[in-house]
Amino acid sequence: MAYSIGQLAKSTGLSRHTLRYYERAGLMTAVSRDGGGRRCYDDRHVRWVRFLMRFREAGMPISEIRRYVDLLRQGEETLPRRIEILASHRQALQAKIQRLQEHLEAIEAKLELYGEGDDCLERALD
Repeated sequence: MAYSIGQLAKSTGLSRHTLRYYERAGLMTAVSRDGGGRRCYDDRHVRWVRFLMRFREAGMPISEIRRYVDLLRQGEETLPRRIEILASHRQALQAKIQRLQEHLEAIEAKLELYGEGDDCLERALD
């Protein structure tokens, strides 16, 4: 199936600007054009954009995504380096999750205090 940039934007939740940026940045596979010069995406592009979105939503910088995509395109021999990128990002995500868990626990403790009717300024700062 063929998709216009507007249809792809709507189905992925990304803006047209972001899709064009991904293309210019070399993150997307080649996009064909119709007779009027408009971009024509296919199901492969939809899968590819969702692949990129997963990395972005996981907080991976564009530069790392580009590095990973470049390695992916080079083939099997780059597998060890791709694993290194993913393992490194996994470690960063785990650390972030730990920090977020600590923040959540602090907020839950405050809510518990307020639920007990404790509105003391000094305890609220803990």
